Amino acid sequence: MLNEKLKLNPRLFEADVEMRPTRDGYGEGLLLAGEKNKNVVALTADLSESTRADGFAKKFPERFVELGVAEQNLATVAAGMGVSGKIAFISSYATFSPGRNWEQIRTTIAFNDSNVKIAGHHTGFSVGPDGATHQALEDIALMRVLPNMKVFVPCDAIEARKATLAAAQIWGPIYLRFGREKTPIFTTEATPFLPGKLEVFWGSPKPAVAIIASGPIIGEALKAAMELKKRKIEVIVANCHTISPIDKEGIETLAKKAGAIVTVEEHQVRGGLGGAVAEIVSGAHPVPMEFVGVKNTFGESGAPAELWQKYGMTAKDIVSAARAAIRRKK
Repeated sequence: MLNEKLKLNPRLFEADVEMRPTRDGYGEGLLLAGEKNKNVVALTADLSESTRADGFAKKFPERFVELGVAEQNLATVAAGMGVSGKIAFISSYATFSPGRNWEQIRTTIAFNDSNVKIAGHHTGFSVGPDGATHQALEDIALMRVLPNMKVFVPCDAIEARKATLAAAQIWGPIYLRFGREKTPIFTTEATPFLPGKLEVFWGSPKPAVAIIASGPIIGEALKAAMELKKRKIEVIVANCHTISPIDKEGIETLAKKAGAIVTVEEHQVRGGLGGAVAEIVSGAHPVPMEFVGVKNTFGESGAPAELWQKYGMTAKDIVSAARAAIRRKK
């Protein structure tokens, strides 16, 4: 059942559950961070409205820089600000930042431990009809391998606002991942957000499998948990909003408690959440694992829900993966 201690949204499974894109949370968090700290600055690459930085630009025009369509410049200018006392937030589509400017992020931001927060927008299949060229399915892998880089993948708009505010208070490079599509609100204002810690959204005292998910697709994992419960299969569903540094202790605990793991992500399995969890499990407490996510392919044009179905990322697919992991355990 849902973890009451986390004070999650009680209307989560109702038809009229509130839906908002996680990018909205970024815009709100950025504005609040700017109000709290005069050293917060925002930079964009001709996408202030799409990345929800426009609210900050209107209120703090003297702290907003429009670089135009020049993502490499976006990263290097921010890097200079980040080592000069500013807290620099840069935002663009993730296929462009960190996709197009990864080398500049690596050399000028990460290498120098510059205080820059990289907001990657329109990630996963949330960009839908824009197709494969704009669907960032590799960005987590690109960023989590960089030394000094933290990676946050919020599950809903409320958590996205909290993650953005937290990023402003943590020194050093941070990658924040946001989507365009409206997705359910899972959390509430009272739900804690602790960077680097797993949060168990759905718990069971004797789980047969642990489902570890990141981002808005955790909704499919929760639907799968409900279906598995109908089949008298107890599970745990954990929200892994921090991919780097990942909660090694928390993952080890789940592996020992459940004896099988399924990871769920709107990203390539290789190098993403699945890869990160497998690195920990294989070294600390090997258990059967199944991976729900994109399997070494590009996306295509279509509605996000249609693409989740085509690429095997729905609640039905998670149920199948959970049962497969349990069979392997036995």
